Amino acid sequence: MKRPQLSTVRPARAMAGLAMLTVLLTGCAMGSAAPGNQPSGTSRPAARGTAARAGTAQSSAAQHGADRGSTTAAGRPAAAAAPDNKNAPGFWYGTDSATIPITSKPPYREPAVSGSPPYGGYIGMAGNWARWSGCGGILVWSSQNSAAANTNHSTYHKGIGTGVYWFMAGPGVDPHYTGTTAEASAWGAAQAAKTLRAIGGLKVTYKVVWMDIELPGNAPDYTPAPDNGWNNVYTSTCSGKVKTAGLPASLDRADLNGYASYLTAHSSYTPGVYSAPQIWGQIFGTGSASSIPTIDEWTYTDATSHISPPPIGWCVPGTSTCAHFFGGVTSSSAHAVMWQWSGGGGVTNGVGDFDEIDTNHVR
Repeated sequence: MKRPQLSTVRPARAMAGLAMLTVLLTGCAMGSAAPGNQPSGTSRPAARGTAARAGTAQSSAAQHGADRGSTTAAGRPAAAAAPDNKNAPGFWYGTDSATIPITSKPPYREPAVSGSPPYGGYIGMAGNWARWSGCGGILVWSSQNSAAANTNHSTYHKGIGTGVYWFMAGPGVDPHYTGTTAEASAWGAAQAAKTLRAIGGLKVTYKVVWMDIELPGNAPDYTPAPDNGWNNVYTSTCSGKVKTAGLPASLDRADLNGYASYLTAHSSYTPGVYSAPQIWGQIFGTGSASSIPTIDEWTYTDATSHISPPPIGWCVPGTSTCAHFFGGVTSSSAHAVMWQWSGGGGVTNGVGDFDEIDTNHVR
């Protein structure tokens, strides 16, 4: 996931009346064609609540073309194998998005990283809101890396196997936009329903499904909207033209909540968020809408262009490069789960996206 960053910073927005939205992430038990291969070197654009009532999310999602009558849970994801990483107990090294060739024999080793640690997992794009909406936009999926990760997981009991993320849209590109939290929640639920349909065509073993919430900037291969509809309202879903500048953080949060609620109500997967502190603040501000202390997180800040040495814990040894989380989650939290430590956030390394995965709390 390599993303150009927007140059302007959105001011923090104080939010009122969101007490009803703070219930989500306390006690969360926590579809169309399958993605194809992307060539090595193809990667994502720069930079990834409290849920609405499940019944509301379900019925609203149907309005947006979500599966009707989907009341049974999706296939239950398998638990991660016990780690054997002696340098960082409980942590695995993995990759995401575009293919990074793995040349070792099974059990497979993490490519390009010094010490050749076990290959601990792959996270790929299950879907892209723009592609789903008919606006174009690529999918970034590696069948090779997914297969290697799943082999290590199922045969050799190493790592998490395969996980997925959804390149998510904000309320501003919703074709049914009304400016209400109910509609924003329905838009989020519709995206979750599409994610579950896409997962049905993949072999996914990791239980966290990531909402990729970011401000991609000018990334026409991925999206027509430089902010993915999180900060502005567009004239139409695919136009790329701003109709109204600015969006209340309450609508953004309702979108997130709708997705999380639908996912947990219709599957055994757990919702997580991929983003970074600076992007999170530009979208959700610093008020109650930004607070997600009980949802799993995957951050891409800080990032380094150096692949080796790999991190130990949440820092790269001998450097000041450490993981920084957002929304009230710190590196000591059980919800600090993944770190894209090289290749993301516009920091290139010439190879691809590398991740560290903590399975001490989430497997």
